[in-house]
Amino acid sequence: MTSTATAQRKESGLLLLFVGLMLSMLLAALNQMILSTALPTIVGELSGVDQMLWVITAYILAATIVMPIYGKLGDLIGRKNLLLLAIVIFMAGSVVGGLAPNMEWLIAGRAFQGLGGGGLMILSQAIIADVVPARERGKYMGAMGGVFAFASVAGPLLGGWFTEGPGWRWMFWINMPLGVLAIVVVLFFLHLPARERSHPHIDVTGMVLLAIATTSIVLVGTWGGTEYEWLSIQILGLFVVAVGSAVLFVLAERRAKEPILPMSLFRERSFVLTTAGGLMIGVTMFGAIGYLPTYLQMVTGASATNAGLLMIPMMGALILTSTGSGVLVSKTGRYKWMPITGSLAVTVALLLLSTITPTTPVWIICVYIAIMGAGLGLSMQILVLIVQNTFPNRVVGTATASNNYFRQIGATLGSAIVGSLFTARVSELLLERLPAAGSALDGGANSLTPAVVNSLPDALQSPIIQSYNDALTPLFLYMAPLGVIAAILLSFVQEKELSTVIERDTKVERDAGIVPAEPAAR
Repeated sequence: MTSTATAQRKESGLLLLFVGLMLSMLLAALNQMILSTALPTIVGELSGVDQMLWVITAYILAATIVMPIYGKLGDLIGRKNLLLLAIVIFMAGSVVGGLAPNMEWLIAGRAFQGLGGGGLMILSQAIIADVVPARERGKYMGAMGGVFAFASVAGPLLGGWFTEGPGWRWMFWINMPLGVLAIVVVLFFLHLPARERSHPHIDVTGMVLLAIATTSIVLVGTWGGTEYEWLSIQILGLFVVAVGSAVLFVLAERRAKEPILPMSLFRERSFVLTTAGGLMIGVTMFGAIGYLPTYLQMVTGASATNAGLLMIPMMGALILTSTGSGVLVSKTGRYKWMPITGSLAVTVALLLLSTITPTTPVWIICVYIAIMGAGLGLSMQILVLIVQNTFPNRVVGTATASNNYFRQIGATLGSAIVGSLFTARVSELLLERLPAAGSALDGGANSLTPAVVNSLPDALQSPIIQSYNDALTPLFLYMAPLGVIAAILLSFVQEKELSTVIERDTKVERDAGIVPAEPAAR
């Protein structure tokens, strides 16, 4: 066989593998966004407006907790079987959500989905690093960013279509055929070198402490100032638990044979800076995008489907900058300016979104959303590429998962804090502006849906619309400084030459204390 034929065969196999990974990522990304347009209807039907934020937060929280676990286990025992397990767990959570009779079951199903979704995102990114050198990886990572962009619009569109058509529960059932297809593709087209380890040391203590710390942090952000006063015994207690478990986690990781989040990663300046910057971007991304479809329905009167269509400008801009930056990185090897510019674009978008009112033309809102999409496309996947280029392949799963973990912490906090503030402020404003409307609304304010609002007379409809607007837009302004902070941090990243080979030299890792003295055979 000629060298040309061999290269073509290799390229073909890589393409099939990449399709499988894209499909796995699509499952997680689509499910992260598909409920956004349907959320007002779902919580209205299940009488749970006051629990709305948990439908989003439960998924993100569960995915965040398991990311480092999947990353480390993938480095220890291989990624293929873990990816299959993640798909099965995700599908099982979809069944629970699809059958949910109330908000409690719905939230439980979303959390279970997150336990699988966290693995889908991390393992897909890490597997690409197993087979593609960093210099060529940019275009693949850019395409993966495009998957998120596609899901950000396809999700709300599908959510709107299901809500207005066969019913919102089909948003969970659609995961069944997609999940089966993903399993088939992974089984037949994903071929990775086996990783053999006779007695892998699983960092159970680290996993438990990490879960406790993460959950406590999110609960502080979710309940502080809403369910409980900031200085209440509950919030102070959670804060103590979060700090205490975090300290114990660091101590445990320093002594663990196979730490789930090696402290040696933090010796690398690029890892620390990109991780901190990613956390800031995560707060702004999910804090803003998670509730924009709800705003578009409740304030502009858009249907669930149209609210999804109105997110297309963001998708188009994100796909353009994500794929374009990936190709540019592979061609030039330069990347530092991209996440800096992206962070500043997100800041501009948030400042503009904070100025919108119920009378703002919809096309202007779409322009603002597009600016945010362009900024996110320049930032997300490039930060992952920088981290992967900093460490050898043997620990790329752990490093990728650790970076994504902190970004997801930001996403979880952004979703939780913005959601709790938004929900509390909406309830407060409705109580002030509709003192006698509670009895006029079937089920009260907790059962408000876009359809109900649109059917109300102007005397009731106008204050409701204004309340939703006044509850959300100030939050965009509060988040804007985070984009500036991210840009400043990322300006100190050292731009290293992108590797043209896949480094598998474990001596570097042993010297850094990341892997044990006896390296695993591949």
